[in-house]
Amino acid sequence: MQSITKNRQSPEVLRTMIERAYGAGQVPTGDGWVSELGHGWFNVAYRIRLRDGAEIVLKIAPPPAVEVMTYEQGAMAIELTTLDLLSTRTAVPVPAVDFADRSRELCDADYFFMPYVDADNLGIIAETLPTAERDALMEQLGVLNREINSVRGQHFGPLAGPGHATWRKAFTTMIENVLVDGERRGVDIGWEYDTARAVVAAHADSLDEVTEPRLVEWDLWDSNVMVRDGKIVCVIDHERAFYGDPLIEAGFTGTQMAAFGDAAPFMHGYGHDELTNTEQTRRRLYCLYLLLIMVIETVYRGHSDPQQYDWARPRLDEAMALLGRTRQ
Repeated sequence: MQSITKNRQSPEVLRTMIERAYGAGQVPTGDGWVSELGHGWFNVAYRIRLRDGAEIVLKIAPPPAVEVMTYEQGAMAIELTTLDLLSTRTAVPVPAVDFADRSRELCDADYFFMPYVDADNLGIIAETLPTAERDALMEQLGVLNREINSVRGQHFGPLAGPGHATWRKAFTTMIENVLVDGERRGVDIGWEYDTARAVVAAHADSLDEVTEPRLVEWDLWDSNVMVRDGKIVCVIDHERAFYGDPLIEAGFTGTQMAAFGDAAPFMHGYGHDELTNTEQTRRRLYCLYLLLIMVIETVYRGHSDPQQYDWARPRLDEAMALLGRTRQ
């Protein structure tokens, strides 16, 4: 997928990065040893075959000159922290980190290497699977997502801090940052920005029910799940994690908005009962947050194809309506 945040590098630079990570003896020669993994919008990722035949993946953060949304700043550091938390405190299958370099000596951005996962991306193959098989995988994802959420934090908000004592303060800060990002770039969200702020303020008391910070992935869609032989073998892309309310996880989105799919298999695996009224309100706020990002990020990504914007804008109207605000 095309995005101006993708920090592509020449083969010569890639070879120097490989040498630093794996040693001179593993630097590939000839042609055909590298290909770009096109799935994903933010980081560039390369599939690389080392000289001994081992396959690895290199992820490179966006160039420093490219403006990203506030919540995406330092995303690779967030991913590395999350991978460490999950590998040391859970049994959730995540990639190992072979080597990480934040010196910016060889490249103008952070990067890290990990083993290549030989499996299918669930987001790509989901529609080709029988319904029962797809649902079974989503149940597995619910189980894994609950384990991720079992990791407790000391504060709400960014993993590295500074955090907030309450989820209300953390979440309202997060959504305000997104609104400011949109205003700064003049993004048409279809509403006055202050109207969106008023909707959030009107329902913010629902956030007070959340009193314990939990590790949440937030971006754990089926496209970040690798499967093989009917089982989830790896969960990838962890750069948007924070400490917050588990109900903000992607798997719950469909409870309020049918466009995001049937949430029932995920919820069954997670072990979550039907949402209470207060939980529904919170989940609708989280839908609004997601759709604001989906609309606003199209400008930050430099999308020339309006497909995402055109899909997300009506969904944003739907989220506003769920929260009681319709057009006059």
